Amino acid sequence: MPTMKVVVNLVAAALVLASSAELAAQWPAYPVSAAPRTPDGKLKPDAPAPRTADGKPDLSGLWENPRGANGQPATPVQPASGPPAPTFRDAGAGFKDGLPFQPWALELRKRRQEQNSKDNPDAHCLPMGFMQFHMHPQPRKIVQIPGLILIIYEANNGLRQIFLDGRGLPGPDAQPWWYGYSIAKWDGDTLVVETTGLRDGGWLDIIGSPQTDAAKVTERFHRINYGSLEIEVTVDDPKAYTKPWTVKFTQRLMPDAELIEFICSENDTSPAHMVGK
Repeated sequence: MPTMKVVVNLVAAALVLASSAELAAQWPAYPVSAAPRTPDGKLKPDAPAPRTADGKPDLSGLWENPRGANGQPATPVQPASGPPAPTFRDAGAGFKDGLPFQPWALELRKRRQEQNSKDNPDAHCLPMGFMQFHMHPQPRKIVQIPGLILIIYEANNGLRQIFLDGRGLPGPDAQPWWYGYSIAKWDGDTLVVETTGLRDGGWLDIIGSPQTDAAKVTERFHRINYGSLEIEVTVDDPKAYTKPWTVKFTQRLMPDAELIEFICSENDTSPAHMVGK
């Protein structure tokens, strides 16, 4: 019987293959009329980023992490400068000495790994941590309207609301949420999102880097051009880490495609095969 580590890898690969196959079998390709294209109809990803009526960059679109030739998520290329890139498996993969864990947090991650990540929320069809969603092989759709941005994750049918209507974050007595509470404002052409109110005991990645209810996550979304979205994520969680840390990665646009329906617990037979203490 495979260990959970192997099961997680197999599940991730299966999700990618299923996504590719079912995408073609569900909504047929439907060209986006406003997309910049070459004379032969191909998307021009290096065209300027679109803008909304008020002149702000429009982040709307279906986005995915670049994939390798075998359909698996490609290993992120470490930036020449600035923060390193995470991976779906390990948020601290790009750091020479790993993430700056508090001693108890490092011990917790070690225990989670020893138990083959069997308690990862993703393995039980529950919402994933920030880094897992950002680096997941399945795509996500961003819908931008005045005062609000929605991020619809194909994985586990996740949904985030990011408010740009001027409201503040709720106080410390707010009910903790899986996705927390998110507000945003523009800094030039970069959308800066602040999130607090997260549930305690979270998993930032597959191997179990912890996130606590003290965490504040800051995301900086910058649409570089029509086909590329750069995201910088800073985790400030003093309970779990000795100092804030930042990672950065790029997602690419999926033109003329659509999300598939993903009901995680439907026909789910994996829990019976999970191995761990």
